[in-house]
Amino acid sequence: MESETNQTNKPTGWLNAWLPVLIGTALIAASSSNLFSSEHTNGPFRWLYETFFGPVSDVRWHVVHFYMRKSGHFLGYGAFGLLWLRAWWLSLPHSRFVVDALLAVLGCGLVASADELHQAFLPSRTGSPWDVLLDCSGALTLQLVVYIILRNFRPKKLARAA
Repeated sequence: MESETNQTNKPTGWLNAWLPVLIGTALIAASSSNLFSSEHTNGPFRWLYETFFGPVSDVRWHVVHFYMRKSGHFLGYGAFGLLWLRAWWLSLPHSRFVVDALLAVLGCGLVASADELHQAFLPSRTGSPWDVLLDCSGALTLQLVVYIILRNFRPKKLARAA
């Protein structure tokens, strides 16, 4: 079995590490379009919600829809942060977890900032620095969960040779 240190020395190693991040970035860029504006997600999300939970008033739906969309930010960027963490973990085999995690949050923050800047120029979307903060919070939270799991169940994985 090839060692973790040598995985990114080959072009396929870099592709394995960074292709998921590139795909995640493309998905975020696609979801930043008019197609995923609140106006367009309202109908499908409401149908889905009412299918599982029954009818909801328009006033209540407005609140539910808001929290569904914000949960999407938090969880989506949480997963995206894990892709960044994995890529840094594979690319920097002698670094500590905290370094990889900080680089991952930085990567998420840069993509989130670009995403919100792009949305600021679309008439159907709004760009918000609060969404960037929410996105980075999601990335950081899921990385903390991974750290806690590794620390408790796979501590040797965290103790990489420096």
